[in-house]
Amino acid sequence: MTMTTQEAARLSIAPMMDWTDRHCRMFHRQMSRHALLYTEMVTSAALVRGGARQLLRFDPAEHPVALQLGGSEPAELAQAARMGEAEGYDEINLNVGCPSDRVQAGTFGAVLMTQPALVAECVAAMQAAVRVPVTVKCRIGVDEQDPEETLPDFLDKVRAAGTRRVIIHARKAWLQGLSPKENRDIPPLDHDLVRRMKARYPDLHVSLNGGIAGLDAVEAKLHHGFDGVMVGRAAYHDPAAVLLGADARLWGAAQSVRDRAEIVEAMRPHIAHHLESGGKLAQVTRHMLGLFAGQPGARAWRRILSERGQGSAAGLDVLDEALAAVPRPALEAV
Repeated sequence: MTMTTQEAARLSIAPMMDWTDRHCRMFHRQMSRHALLYTEMVTSAALVRGGARQLLRFDPAEHPVALQLGGSEPAELAQAARMGEAEGYDEINLNVGCPSDRVQAGTFGAVLMTQPALVAECVAAMQAAVRVPVTVKCRIGVDEQDPEETLPDFLDKVRAAGTRRVIIHARKAWLQGLSPKENRDIPPLDHDLVRRMKARYPDLHVSLNGGIAGLDAVEAKLHHGFDGVMVGRAAYHDPAAVLLGADARLWGAAQSVRDRAEIVEAMRPHIAHHLESGGKLAQVTRHMLGLFAGQPGARAWRRILSERGQGSAAGLDVLDEALAAVPRPALEAV
């Protein structure tokens, strides 16, 4: 089943620094063939000025997959977008939502919510450079902005620049006074505001991000009028609750795996290839610790992988040991 990224974006997994690397994406892909996956944010400077093309590596099995870029220089972003398209990414996304100090210092991420005209210029340059979709991930506002006023202005400008899909994290970002971690929890969620933006811009594909956990919640938001739902931390800490069953429920497609035991089996070839290439087991299995969240044996699974999977000699036998510690009902849980 071949689909566009817009169709795949009914459910997407958020780009998360230090989390959604290529091993994490391969793990998530075993649970859903259709959900749209995103890279960690890659700066345009690292690609264009730093020559860090290795940051673009991904496995063809990850499709559909989007590259998220950070930056604020239109020509540089256009060049980085071309590099991403040449590498085979299905979509290029511009980060206008990350609140970290490091990102602010580089004048990109959430601080760009205060410069919508510049964002529009960046989007237009990227649109002109590539044939794949260019999308924007943003917040509802930053600091003392009134989102009721600033968010429509922001959307007006990026829409006029050519983007047809936006992902809106339904929280403000407080660039002064809150840490990046606090910015993920403390600013209140305003899903209703994002819903009103969808009604105001019916031609925009709007994905809602923030505070959504579990496939039932994803389906509920889709029924409430959103075009797509993006899930972040919940998909990392309890991935099966978000992704296992999504293909059937959201796209009417056959599931590639039936239960958690099959997910582990499906990861074996990727892990074996990584080990043969000189990689370490924990670089992959650290993303799998939440597979049995809420199930009997979850603690033993995490403990064995965490304690025995760290050494350079750790191999698939550690995975077997961890799996053996999980009772059969949990292995077959869906």
